[in-house]
Amino acid sequence: MPPAGPYVAVVGASAATPEQERAAEEAGQSLARAGAVIVTGGGGGVMAAASRGAGAAGGVVVGVLPGGDRSAANEWVGVALATGLGELRNGLIVRVVDVVLAVGGAYGTLSEVALALATGVPVVGLDTWPIEGVQITDSVQAAVRRVLELAAGERPG
Repeated sequence: MPPAGPYVAVVGASAATPEQERAAEEAGQSLARAGAVIVTGGGGGVMAAASRGAGAAGGVVVGVLPGGDRSAANEWVGVALATGLGELRNGLIVRVVDVVLAVGGAYGTLSEVALALATGVPVVGLDTWPIEGVQITDSVQAAVRRVLELAAGERPG
């Protein structure tokens, strides 16, 4: 039986700033404590930090990897899905979750944000792309609170 909590993607750059990594780790830990399943791209930077935080809280961490090698996942990923799809895996990440939390980010994050918004998946942002539809927050606590509020609501589609 799958975990009952919301599925939350934590997305952001693999080359994140130390502040973004700290924020992602704290968010991953807080979300996991609230029962969320954390879904990331399975790599470094924000992805590893969110995975590390969720793992420290005993949470479930799923990594949707761009390549074909499960062992390429960061060490905190509990379920590694090797897709072999490269950046196309970004669409899978946003389609399997209830909410996306974007922390910082580069163009890969931008694609995840755009795909989520285009498919009706809510996006909460922390130090990320200020795009219409992204619910920008100014702290990790506010971001986690908003993610959990959105996850508790009905998702369109």
